[in-house]
Amino acid sequence: MHPYVLEENNWKDVSGRVYRLALLPWGSTEAHNFHLPYGTDTFLAKYVAEEAAKYAWERNVQSVVLPALAYGVNLGQMEVPLCMNMHPSTQKVVLDNIVEVLVSAGITRLIVVNGHGGNQFQPIIRELSVKYPHMLMATINWWSAVNGAAYFDDPGDHAGALETSAMQAVRPDWVLPLELAGDGAERLLKAQGFRERWAWTPRRWILVTQDTGVGNPFGAKAEQGEKFLRDCMDKIGDFVIEFARADKEEDLYE
Repeated sequence: MHPYVLEENNWKDVSGRVYRLALLPWGSTEAHNFHLPYGTDTFLAKYVAEEAAKYAWERNVQSVVLPALAYGVNLGQMEVPLCMNMHPSTQKVVLDNIVEVLVSAGITRLIVVNGHGGNQFQPIIRELSVKYPHMLMATINWWSAVNGAAYFDDPGDHAGALETSAMQAVRPDWVLPLELAGDGAERLLKAQGFRERWAWTPRRWILVTQDTGVGNPFGAKAEQGEKFLRDCMDKIGDFVIEFARADKEEDLYE
C-alpha cells in the first residue's frame, strides 16, 4: 500500500492525513500501432504521477494521486475501432466535478499529469481558475519534462521509439515483439504552414497512418526508456514540491 495513491488507501488512512496537493493522471484509450496496448497513455501518466508523488512524499511533501482517467480527446480517430473519445467540453465538466471535491477536502493545489497529446487542459484550467480562485491548477505533458531528442534519435509522435522504450522499461509484458509493429510512417499535410507548425488543423488519423502509429518504434530500447522516465520523474517531482510549497499564488512569481 502506498500512502500517496488514493485508491489503495482506506477512509481511516485518508482522514488522518493533510494532503498538500493532488495529482490527476489523465490519459486516453486508443490504438498504439500493433505492438503497444490501447492503455499506454493512461498507464504511463499514472506511473509518472505515482513516482513523482513518491519522490515528493520522501521529501516531506504529502501529495495524493487520484484515480487515472482513461478517456481522452480522440475526435480524429473515430474510424479506428474503440478509440474512446471524450469531448473537451466533457473534460471540463469532469475536471470541474473533481476540483469541487478537492476544494471541499481542503486541497488547494492540483496538477493534471497529461499522457495524451490530444488533451489540451490549458483553456479548461483558465476557466476553472475563475470559478475556484483559491485552487492553484497546473497541467504538464509528462514526456516534455526533458528533451526526448537527447535520448532517442527519432522519438516519434505516437507509439514511436520514446513511448515504446518507456513501456519496455516498466511494462515489458504489455509490449509485443517489435517485428510485429508497423513502421509508423506518417503522411504529412501539404500546406507549408502546417509543416512549419504555425498553422494547425486536427489530423484525420485514418489518412495519416496505416498502422495507427506516428514514429518508428524499431529503435526502442528499455534502457533508454528507463533513463528517460527517471529523468522526467525527478524533474516532475521537483516541480510537485515547488508547486505544493507555494502558500499563495504570488509565491509562484520571482
